[in-house]
Amino acid sequence: MTTDARLAAELAEQAGALLLDVLADAGDLEPKALGKRGDAESNALLLDRLATHRPGDAVLSEESADDLARLDANRVWIVDPLDGTREFAKQGRSDWAVHVALWEAGREITAAAVAQPALDVVHASDDVVDAGARREGRTRILVSDSRPPEFAAPVARRLDADLVPMGSAGAKAMAVLRGEADVYVHAGGQWEWDSAAPVGVVLAAGLHASRVDGSALRYNESHPYLPDLVICRPELADALLAAIAEELS
Repeated sequence: MTTDARLAAELAEQAGALLLDVLADAGDLEPKALGKRGDAESNALLLDRLATHRPGDAVLSEESADDLARLDANRVWIVDPLDGTREFAKQGRSDWAVHVALWEAGREITAAAVAQPALDVVHASDDVVDAGARREGRTRILVSDSRPPEFAAPVARRLDADLVPMGSAGAKAMAVLRGEADVYVHAGGQWEWDSAAPVGVVLAAGLHASRVDGSALRYNESHPYLPDLVICRPELADALLAAIAEELS
């Protein structure tokens, strides 16, 4: 049987390939309609494949009604069929992703994959390597290009760091994973499907992931709103969290 992590990677890759086909066939479709089509078709593929390969598991998806029976399940797949719908629908953007993660009772996220189809890459929790040496140069802090946290700029000044805007949550988390940046911070609104897969992948690589107050990220909650997130190299975590705490106090 395919392991959960391999299944997550395969499904993320398959959904990503489908999304590239949607883009190729977009024609004169308006961006909003294009994003809606991508969301729907990717979601349908993921639900179908999960029903086939893991028929006994529950699913929490951004694009489906929330079945609260998941709260009594031991295994719940948490998926975002298209993370970064806005970026996906803009010609030439690569900062969008597909998220597939598995939550297990008492263990949190146990398998995860993030596909970035426009970059032809899939990062999965079973094949990432430990974070290597820190990149040279000034610290780079990734933030949303549309909703950066209010504390981001003063925190960057405290840490003598540069703020860098980028699209989807998955794209930002994987940029930190690859060493293209050092930190990703978000506050002001996210849901479990926005962070479950990225967090599963970066934790497997030895990076730090938490809420902005340093507390643990919890998934498969009754209300799946999980509004803030910090992902960073582990050696930066203490100073980063202290700087955020100072700005929020």
